[in-house]
Amino acid sequence: MLVVTPRLKIPLKEFQFTFVRSSGPGGQNVNKVSTKAQLRWPVVESPSLPEAVRGRFQAKFRRRITADGDLLVTSQRFRDAGRNVADCLEKLRAMLLEVAAAPKTRRPTKPTRASKRRRLDAKRRLSQKKQRRQSPPREE
Repeated sequence: MLVVTPRLKIPLKEFQFTFVRSSGPGGQNVNKVSTKAQLRWPVVESPSLPEAVRGRFQAKFRRRITADGDLLVTSQRFRDAGRNVADCLEKLRAMLLEVAAAPKTRRPTKPTRASKRRRLDAKRRLSQKKQRRQSPPREE
């Protein structure tokens, strides 16, 4: 069970793990052992994901979701498959935490009378400073 929040829990049976060979340096171990973990999770059809969270997740991570509606998370940080599986689950947990809470709606505010006055006074001072820099008008 992947516990994201006390209310958001996803059973491990929804995930499908595959193991492939890791890339990069590592000698014979990399060439022989499939330790890179790939987690595939059908986000669109997952019954344990609330509809609001699913919408936010699909909007934020739309580039990581395949055309079939599956999320693909990979990990090859470690040299053994078990730790890479745990890393995949931790990455998914972090992604779900980002979208678990609904964003706060912005309440538009109006500037106070004092802040308007300060802004206009600053503009007036800057304008006067620039006018003092100019040479006086020539009289003919």
